[in-house]
Amino acid sequence: MKSSFPLVYTFFAFFFLLLVLVRSDVIQDSCDKAAKGDPNINFDFCVASLEQNSKSKTATCTEDLVPISIEIATSNATSISSIVSKLLEKKSLEKFTRSCLEACSELYSEAGSDLQSGGQAFESKDYGTANVDISAALDAPETCEDGFKEKKWLVSPLTKENNNFLQLTAIPLAFITMVQ
Repeated sequence: MKSSFPLVYTFFAFFFLLLVLVRSDVIQDSCDKAAKGDPNINFDFCVASLEQNSKSKTATCTEDLVPISIEIATSNATSISSIVSKLLEKKSLEKFTRSCLEACSELYSEAGSDLQSGGQAFESKDYGTANVDISAALDAPETCEDGFKEKKWLVSPLTKENNNFLQLTAIPLAFITMVQ
């Protein structure tokens, strides 16, 4: 009598491989559609940001990626707030630069709150409110960057962070549009 162990093992290996392929396809397909529909989203950036979050391993559809992408953007807003706080600790900051950083700090604090409320609205299937709240967060990077541009000689120390946050916030908006 032959053992059924190899057959069971083969079945589970196949099932696991299928699960990994489905997950990868969901991220790839969703990011592809998002990047094609929004010039603020880079496909590779979208895929990389989602694949870094362990929760994306269980996503089976674009709708599953919305709360994950909101969580990623919210975490990034918190990270940027920390960066701004460290920059504000410098005593040698020029007055206008300090003012811009303080404004950015407030913008990213509000953006985090907007993302959280947008996530709650999405979970309640209130896609309109989710869009409005997340769109409000989308204003933070541009407004922050614009503050520094008021003085031609001033270079924003947050350009990279602002650009990343813009994409990270545009991603859930694009996904919500796909789900509606």
